[in-house]
Amino acid sequence: MGAPGQGPPSQCPAGTLGSSGTPLMAERIRTGIHGLDNLIEGGFRDKTVVVIVGSSGTGKTTFAIQFLLHGLENGEQGLCVTLEESPEQIMREAELMGFDLRKHHEKDLFFIHLKGKNFKKMIEEQLPSLVKARSEFQIKTRVVIDPMTPVIWATPDKLEERELIGKLFYTLKELGVVIATVEEHAKPGETVGEDVLLPIYLSDGAIHLEYYPIGGAFNRTLKVLKMRGIHHGESVYPYIFARGVGAVVRSTPLATVDATSRSFKKTFEEAYRTAEGLKAPPAVLAKIKAMSEAWDYDYSPEEALQIVFDSYGLKR
Repeated sequence: MGAPGQGPPSQCPAGTLGSSGTPLMAERIRTGIHGLDNLIEGGFRDKTVVVIVGSSGTGKTTFAIQFLLHGLENGEQGLCVTLEESPEQIMREAELMGFDLRKHHEKDLFFIHLKGKNFKKMIEEQLPSLVKARSEFQIKTRVVIDPMTPVIWATPDKLEERELIGKLFYTLKELGVVIATVEEHAKPGETVGEDVLLPIYLSDGAIHLEYYPIGGAFNRTLKVLKMRGIHHGESVYPYIFARGVGAVVRSTPLATVDATSRSFKKTFEEAYRTAEGLKAPPAVLAKIKAMSEAWDYDYSPEEALQIVFDSYGLKR
């Protein structure tokens, strides 16, 4: 964990040798998605592709932007490959979530807009040259593909689809960790939609988001389907969204909270003062403030705040 006042390291230290001479945990890239790192041994492995799969409304884009922004806030660069929306649309949507991507645009955040239907030519010819030019900077880069669904729809031929997706993944992960969001259209009774099985198979990791629009505090859940080289949590984990903070994943069993037992305002004020006392960076204090202003759940934010504190190495 980073020292108080310095913010969390974006990367966990590289593995060292234990007393028996065997390697300990390899380097991990922190996700910036609060609570998720607890489920995957501290973060993602470098130069891997993780697919985030879910239907509309599950928050795939929020997860991806949160991952991207965490790197930007810790001195890394970001590359966003968009196959549908323009960079301007993506930055506007990020603002609705309380994330400011504009201050990083064309400084340490860059976009590749693969518009049109000729994805084959773009992926096989144009993308490798763009990635080669970026890799010469030798700066740690996080990559987001949001969404990659148009590549799946680009051809009915499964062999060609596999080649396109494989080439896309192979090319981009030369820069660093890649997050690819995929829209799922599961049929009743399917655990995972058939249309997303190929990108899941070709990826190094896969996270499945589900949304049950039935009301209540925990109607969104996350499951880690696979994470190569990482021992991951195997349960189903609820998550919520808090404006300015993003997704907060509960990696502990669900506990009943009496929402009327104390004032939410006091809870946030105490948390803010504690963070100040621990010399939390201004960006973290701003997230807590934004979270307090937008909290509209009917249960206490205390556990969500604790998860955020843990994400930034703030021990209270």
